[in-house]
Amino acid sequence: MMIFDDLPCFSSYTREEALSLLLDEEYGRLPSQPDTLEFHVVRREENALAGKAPHLTVEAWVTLCGRGFSFPFELVCPKAERPVPCVVLISFTPEVPAAYLPSEELCDLGLAVASFHCGAVSPDNGDFSAKAGGLFQVDRGVATAPGKLALWAWGASVVREYLGTCSEIDQEAVAVAGHSRLGKAALLAGALDERFQFVFSNESGCSGAALYRGKKGETAADIQQMFPYWFSPSFANCTGNPDQLPFDQHFLLSLIAPRHLYVSSAEEDLWSDPAAEFRGCLAATPAFEAMGVSGLVGVGARPQLGMAYHQGNIGYHLRAGKHFFSREDWRQFTAYLLFHRKPRG
Repeated sequence: MMIFDDLPCFSSYTREEALSLLLDEEYGRLPSQPDTLEFHVVRREENALAGKAPHLTVEAWVTLCGRGFSFPFELVCPKAERPVPCVVLISFTPEVPAAYLPSEELCDLGLAVASFHCGAVSPDNGDFSAKAGGLFQVDRGVATAPGKLALWAWGASVVREYLGTCSEIDQEAVAVAGHSRLGKAALLAGALDERFQFVFSNESGCSGAALYRGKKGETAADIQQMFPYWFSPSFANCTGNPDQLPFDQHFLLSLIAPRHLYVSSAEEDLWSDPAAEFRGCLAATPAFEAMGVSGLVGVGARPQLGMAYHQGNIGYHLRAGKHFFSREDWRQFTAYLLFHRKPRG
């Protein structure tokens, strides 16, 4: 195992302290929990995907201090005799299936997918006046105000709340997943919500699975300059010299322990920096081991292209190609989930 003497030590903090540090300095905090949360099925197709699965459109209705907001999500659940695993996908589109969502292939593997469009929760721009930003009355003049990653992560937890009412879903095998910026949000959702037993981050790069220290490609300064609204306003004070940060991204990954984390990288995705994502997994491994489970297992100093490392509670693969949520990424993650899923009686 590699030694990371240059990194802040996660074990120097309690879980609550480490999470507070990330929320205060990087992602921001939601000001309060909603007063009410209701779900309404607004559309149901019994025989979607050539008759293999019902497809539901569900509207989540949220109120807080007299303000109301709703957003839709889609649930496709294969017809099965026993409860099935489910993936909550934070998606770039409301469409089902979609370029990044192979619904029928996942259904054939016995997996349900609940997906929501990130823009339905909050648009991917600097507008915080409407939707979830309006519900929570986000004030960007406050240093710890939430950015869009925090709002999208909150949306995933709302969907998880609904899944808890579904007898068709195996409640011990629910995952949250996302690609690129939404892979960052999936990691944050997994850190915040321990009801996600599996967390899948696909090519999340800077501010996701990749360490800031020593990172090539996109840096903390780059991402904060281009997308400041993804983060808390306080993050602007953290990007000048990553070596001086009191945290690094292995803190975020470590917060998922002792559950299951899966990170995937692409060889030609130099902006995300596969080496930095891999080092993040290595650096998080001691936190998993401290909780009595294995972290990343079977890998030396560098991962082998095309190999998948599924043995531990941190899984990883490096595939050929560019930045994309490919069928190969889905194939490896679903194999990992099904391998580690607890057997049902």
